[in-house]
Amino acid sequence: MSRIGHLAVSTAIVSAVCSSLALASSHREAPFTAANPTIDATDFYMFRAYGNGATNAAAVATDSVVLIANYNPLQDPYGGPNYFALNPNALYAINIDNNGDAKPDISFQFQFKNNYKGTALNTGAKDSTGKAVNVAIPLIVSGPLGVTGDNSTDASANRYETYTINMIRGTTVTALMTTGGSATFQKPIDNIGTKTIPDYNAYANTFIQNVSFGSCGTGQIFVGQRREGFIINLGETFDLLDLNPLGGRNSTQNTVAGKSITSIVMQVPVACLTKDSKGSTASADPVLGGWTTSYLRQARVLNPTPASTNNTEVVGGAWTQVSRLGNPLVNELVIGLPDKDRFNDSQPKDDAQFANYVTNPTLPVLINALFPGATMVPAAPRADLAAVFLTGLSLKATGGTTPIFSNNPSDYGDPVAASEELRLNTSIPPVATTAQSNLGLLACDTSGFPNGRRPGDDVVDIALNATEGAVYPGDPNSLQSCDVSSGTPTVVHANAVVNDGASADATDINYYLPAFPYLAAPLPGATNAARAATGSLPTSTGTAAGGDTR
Repeated sequence: MSRIGHLAVSTAIVSAVCSSLALASSHREAPFTAANPTIDATDFYMFRAYGNGATNAAAVATDSVVLIANYNPLQDPYGGPNYFALNPNALYAINIDNNGDAKPDISFQFQFKNNYKGTALNTGAKDSTGKAVNVAIPLIVSGPLGVTGDNSTDASANRYETYTINMIRGTTVTALMTTGGSATFQKPIDNIGTKTIPDYNAYANTFIQNVSFGSCGTGQIFVGQRREGFIINLGETFDLLDLNPLGGRNSTQNTVAGKSITSIVMQVPVACLTKDSKGSTASADPVLGGWTTSYLRQARVLNPTPASTNNTEVVGGAWTQVSRLGNPLVNELVIGLPDKDRFNDSQPKDDAQFANYVTNPTLPVLINALFPGATMVPAAPRADLAAVFLTGLSLKATGGTTPIFSNNPSDYGDPVAASEELRLNTSIPPVATTAQSNLGLLACDTSGFPNGRRPGDDVVDIALNATEGAVYPGDPNSLQSCDVSSGTPTVVHANAVVNDGASADATDINYYLPAFPYLAAPLPGATNAARAATGSLPTSTGTAAGGDTR
């Protein structure tokens, strides 16, 4: 096997994963975000829309990119009574760089609002004038929710979330609207339990909205709670890698299996994102760089005597970036502890300040210290990793000049600024869920990570595989990789995969869907198994204010 072909693909994986990513997503990765979970970005996915074996052709025909930004990590399904609303005093954004200059050319900005109805119940008491005393309930619902897609008119919804979306392109700000003409979107209430929401899938799906992006086309929007789709043996990973890295690859050791996250999911026509924004992609650079950010106002004053739930603080000043996420795990296991908050506050265009963490990665050194003599790690400084990771990949056959695979903007006529972004070549067609390899490019699946990131891509195992020497000339540990030296991408050392004992599977409907919004519904906070088992528990939900029976 040619060292050049092997090194090219393997180095791509390490640069996009190992030296900069590593072994989990971005959950609680920095001191400030750990203390403020509602603005903590956990995962960012960017991929061409795909389907299952029967519908993949239709998905390809949509010529769309799916963007998923997850926030608020490690939600327990039973996390009532308030559950997991997003922060109404925050700004959430998905940013797209379509010309390689490490600056956002398009930004989709989301702002949320909590709406309180003040539902009250008649307690049976009367005041001194004989008038019935109605008392506000302590819950965000007062009864089972209907499948209407409109919590504002559902009498059982006591608190509901709405949001607006601005699309920023240069200095032009456009308020996105549903194809029905509304600029206000709604978010479904979290999956409280099967008595409150008997069929959460049906309920949540009514909040999927078709949205117009102007002359370049229409797409879809969904914001809501989803099941955590990042598969990882999380506890053991951070317990000094207490793993069996040569054991079998499966999902049985997924320690976050019961958790949920809050997802912002967009499906956007490629023509709305690439450099040629007039609708034609024929002459456009097909490579997109993407990352998600969140912001808080610079100042906050707490109200010592709030008059209501919405009156606990007053915020003001400029928007200040507090979270950033492109590739998974950069801040968690690459950036040093003193710089974690600084990285979250930084811009991709300024990433030269963090180059030392990439060229001199500490993760391989830590692994060698924890597993003495297990493998050889390429010596620092890792100039090869910095070059490939920070600019995108350009993989050629031995002696060839045309890339076999590329997500490097310079191959399409754009200069590229070294920056940490998730990069996607939109000209590479997607494959159906049944044809995806969760090892992505390590398995010669060029539609997978690090060409963007799909929900079922197992970036943990890709990272471990690369960290243990797959990129080193000669591949001393004979780990699985993809050889492009002959001009035909070919898997070598198949199944020799270092892993964490947990493995993603894009066909597992418990976690993933083969269509929008791609992440499965969250687990219910209560399954009411006792009710199903006995059939004798009362089914009424009480009496609402004014004597109405719900």
